[in-house]
Amino acid sequence: MKLNAMVKSSGRKRGIAGRELDLPGMPRTLRELIEQTARLMVDEFAEKKATGNLLPYLTEQEIGEEAGSGRIGFGAVYGEKSPDADQAVSAAILAFEDGLYRVFVRREEVTGLDVPLTLADGDEVVFMRFTMLAGGYWSR
Repeated sequence: MKLNAMVKSSGRKRGIAGRELDLPGMPRTLRELIEQTARLMVDEFAEKKATGNLLPYLTEQEIGEEAGSGRIGFGAVYGEKSPDADQAVSAAILAFEDGLYRVFVRREEVTGLDVPLTLADGDEVVFMRFTMLAGGYWSR
């Protein structure tokens, strides 16, 4: 199943990143959508790490695309440790439960992890992440 995914931050009008997700199956719930997305990201990360560039460079088009997200980088993967897919899924679900991000399908918010989803190829899915404020004073 192919979905158009967008990651947005609450303080920006434009999306941070957008791309097509090619999921292995049809997610029936938000929990399955998060699980399949997390596993896909871990697989892509591992593949990117295995096929790293020997001589990294950026084309003008890549610079333009990177500038749109507010950060220009080579996309290099540093470190030796590979992520664990099960831990990534658990972390993604916990982050949703903790309110660190919300999910919108066709501009409608999905609030429950186990609520049935009706998705079709090409649907737009938005992951809206929230940023914690640093340096704030929390009163009791």
